[in-house]
Amino acid sequence: MATSSSSSNSPREKVRATVPKLIELTEKVLFGDVWERSELSKRDRSLITVAALVALYRPEQLRVHVERALGNGVSKTEIAEIITHLAFYSGWPTAMTAALVAKEVFDQQQ
Repeated sequence: MATSSSSSNSPREKVRATVPKLIELTEKVLFGDVWERSELSKRDRSLITVAALVALYRPEQLRVHVERALGNGVSKTEIAEIITHLAFYSGWPTAMTAALVAKEVFDQQQ
């Protein structure tokens, strides 16, 4: 799946000139190495990442990773279930914000 880094409006491209080393590490280490490790599937990594971003209340990063999760085979129903489940662990406001982010991503994909 293509990542949003190819878009000039992506968060990575917006800050590339300001923090070039951070973007290099993101692309080479995080997405070039960690996401490519065979010990977990990309689908499983997406499930974990979406759950972490919901729980940590990171809506901007969640948007990109919901898109990535859909591309990695996670269903809309599974994403909705992650959000619902985490409402009881990370709080109602985090879940409601995540639900709005997911709705935006789902609507864009139609």
